[in-house]
Amino acid sequence: MKRSEKALSYYSNGYNCAQSVVAAFFDLLKMDEKVVLRMVSGFGGGMGRMQQTCGAVTGAFMIISFMRGKYDVNDTEAKEITNKLIQDFSAKFVARHGTINCKELIKYDLSTEEGRKQAKEANVFNAECSKFVQLAVEILEELLLKQSD
Repeated sequence: MKRSEKALSYYSNGYNCAQSVVAAFFDLLKMDEKVVLRMVSGFGGGMGRMQQTCGAVTGAFMIISFMRGKYDVNDTEAKEITNKLIQDFSAKFVARHGTINCKELIKYDLSTEEGRKQAKEANVFNAECSKFVQLAVEILEELLLKQSD
């Protein structure tokens, strides 16, 4: 199963966008899935439904950080690589969708019950958010494979 298919499977089974993107990379994380899913759970809906950065994007940032991030305080190279990858990811996502902001992407206010109801009735989560999850995984694969060359 392709990573994007795995992410979409998690998403269609009720996991949020951030969880679904991260789940596509469980094989590389080598961490307890339950712990990771719990850790990422607050990042859906643009972080706690505040609709800031899209959860699929924040999930991608977590994978980039895990794969290339700085853990040694003196490792300035890892810090620069991570920042560059996040910037590159964002540019590619914005090129396709115009923004990484959840509220601008889905055009509904998820902070209210009425807004969530309207978004659900408009099928935004299946029709739009699933595309963001898929794209996030595809961009990650492109960027991380490019980095491993």
